[in-house]
Amino acid sequence: MGKTAKKTVALTPFLICLYKIQSIMHIETIAIHAGNQTDEKTGAVIQPIVLSTTFERAEDGSFPSGYSYSRSANPNRTMLEKVLTHLEGGADAASFATGNAAGMAVFQSLKPGTHIIATEDMYHGLRNQIKNLFVGILEFDFIEVNDQAELKRRIRPNTGLIWIETPSNPLLKITDIKSTISIARQHNIKVACDNTFATPVCQQPLSLGADLVMHSATKYFGGHSDLTGGALITPVKDEWWQKIRQVQEMGGAVPSPMDCYLLARSIKTLPYRMRGHVHNAQLLAEFLLKHPKVEAVMYPGLPAHPQYEVAKSQMSGFGGMLSFTLKDGEQEAKRVINKLKIFTRATSLGGVESLVEHRASVEGPDTKTPLNLLRVSVGLEHIDDLIADMTQALD
Repeated sequence: MGKTAKKTVALTPFLICLYKIQSIMHIETIAIHAGNQTDEKTGAVIQPIVLSTTFERAEDGSFPSGYSYSRSANPNRTMLEKVLTHLEGGADAASFATGNAAGMAVFQSLKPGTHIIATEDMYHGLRNQIKNLFVGILEFDFIEVNDQAELKRRIRPNTGLIWIETPSNPLLKITDIKSTISIARQHNIKVACDNTFATPVCQQPLSLGADLVMHSATKYFGGHSDLTGGALITPVKDEWWQKIRQVQEMGGAVPSPMDCYLLARSIKTLPYRMRGHVHNAQLLAEFLLKHPKVEAVMYPGLPAHPQYEVAKSQMSGFGGMLSFTLKDGEQEAKRVINKLKIFTRATSLGGVESLVEHRASVEGPDTKTPLNLLRVSVGLEHIDDLIADMTQALD
């Protein structure tokens, strides 16, 4: 492929208005309208799916539509990236086929020899990616980022990125975003935040000073356990962002037009779905906290959570994920998970249905997750039914 044409997407009057008044528009309205464009030819209220891989040139060789080849850009991906941008209050977004592909684009954009400091309790898929695919290319340390003395001690002259994940997976730890960024700024280090568990409905790291936000769009953005996707959102279109965009286009790990359409469609209900997830997770966490067989509950909405005050200061909702440990150990955890009826034993999270898994088994022999821990993605079933199911499984 030769040099691709610059995208020029015609904006409807509503979208022009949306971009001008984004700062005063509510997230429910942004979620519904920023990822959609009425079709000018047919008047279709919902933007059509454009499956074409290539687009016609004009007689002079130009691309009047603004599109040349779907690996570089596609109308459905354009609109998905616009709604992602506005949900996080950013300047631009890049979408990917999976969350791991989004994370990889960040790591590939760094110069060889760059040192990364990452939170110790991070998604094991990205942790393994760094350890296995970038060994000898990047340097890395996994630490307790909230320990400011330890964070400062681990900073090197070649440290270029601090990777945080808050709430973390699977221990639901909360990183103090502002404090971490304050330390990073003193050393001219970028901070990227995995915001998958919180979503922009519950937390907006860019507004707290983060340099990049990452999402596994497979989870709450998709919301129905039927597609995969990833996303990066930036507050500025700087040189680093251009490198990430270059990785996206040249690497080609982009979502299909159909997946972009489905994601943009699902995002329309994201704010309302998240309210249900948060509501159910809070009540389930409170129930588990009082159960005599439960050792500990990890949910940032509980006052007993060690970073509860930090969570309150930077989150508008505490998310739909929780973990808990059983007093009687690993075998009791496995007994409970096998007795649950409504909660499905499955990996992943963020769908309308409740999922549960014995996380240590999923992560493998090098896991740091307690063997008696169960991770729960709390769905949108009636909370009374979820508590009844958990009650019979525990008892």
